[in-house]
Order: sequence, then C-alpha cells, then structure tokens
Amino acid sequence: MKNKHVGYLVLGLTLVFFFVVMSFNYALQSIVEVSCTHGTLCPMHATVQTQQIISYGLMGLLALVSLFIIFFMKDETIIQESKKEISEEEKQKKLEHLDDEERGMMNIIIREDGSVFQSSIVKETKLSKVKVTRILDRLEGKSLIERKRRGMSNVVILK
Repeated sequence: MKNKHVGYLVLGLTLVFFFVVMSFNYALQSIVEVSCTHGTLCPMHATVQTQQIISYGLMGLLALVSLFIIFFMKDETIIQESKKEISEEEKQKKLEHLDDEERGMMNIIIREDGSVFQSSIVKETKLSKVKVTRILDRLEGKSLIERKRRGMSNVVILK
C-alpha cells in the first residue's frame, strides 16, 4: 500500500473519530448542564472542558500525522534482481584467465543462474569464510561479480 493511501486512510479515520468525539462531548456537556446545580462553579464543567481539550488535541495531532504521511513520506520501491540465463560462450569467456579457485567459484555462481548466497558458497566449497571472501574480492576486482548486502549475509551476483 502506498504511503499516500495510508495517509488518506488515517485522515478518514480521524474525521470519523472527530465526529464521534464531537457527539460524545455534546452529550457530556448536556448531561453536565442538566445534572449540575451549582452552575459554572461546578467541578464537572472543568472536567468537561479538560476532556474537550484533550480529545480535540488528539484529533488535531492525528490529522497532522496523516497530512505528514500524505505529503512528505516517500514510497519505497523494492527491486528484485532477476536471474540471468548464461550461454555457453559467455561461460567460457568469464572462466578464461582465472585460477582454479576462482574458476570453481564462478562455476558455482553460473550453475545457480547468476545469483547465490555467499554462505552457500562457503558450505559447498568447504573453504573458510575468509578464503571465500578473498577469492570473491578478486573476482569483484575483475568486474565478474557483484556482492550485495541482504540482511546478515551477502548475495553474489554475476555481472
């Protein structure tokens, strides 16, 4: 749901609550006028006035929040990377001039359609995390791969 729609939803609910609070305050005011025999010196008048200030203040705050959401909050877009189809020619081109370790990592990435978690590479190759990171650094330096942070792990993507 877009932020603008959420803002309009909150603003609509605020208006509904505003009319409910107005009717409640009107009913409360009429009850106090009927039941209070001391006039305006009755402590119930002060209580009604305090209740009105609080309720209308909260309605105003809700309205301001909804207007802020409508006009100032930007929508976030989530981009999902699509896996690439890699031809045999491209595979051979990418594997030229690589040592055995780099070639092994590239084969894993290519086999996984161009996108794999770094932790999966560590598990599959049975190399240490540090060794895998260093090899991936070299591949990244050669502009063959790209690593992107996803939570607490990296996704290795074929360029």
